[in-house]
Amino acid sequence: MMRHHILVKWKEGYKADHAEIRRLFEETLDIPGVSSVSVHPNVVDRANRYDLLILICMEKEALDKYDGCGAHHRWKDNYSQFIEKKAIFDCE
Repeated sequence: MMRHHILVKWKEGYKADHAEIRRLFEETLDIPGVSSVSVHPNVVDRANRYDLLILICMEKEALDKYDGCGAHHRWKDNYSQFIEKKAIFDCE
């Protein structure tokens, strides 16, 4: 099982709706091979911290389907403009 981490640093002043983001990513549970999704807001307010972690547990083979799914495209379309930087990290 692979863990797909998405770390997000929002642009200054942006306040995300974490429940909305969680609902968006929960749609990926319909993809065969995706077993869980969790959204974790940062609890420490410091400039050198990322603001949000999205964690998707999936089989490696599900990554291509995830990349092409509607939820992933809506994430990019709706939130890219508010992201200062992000990091993607995959591990087992």
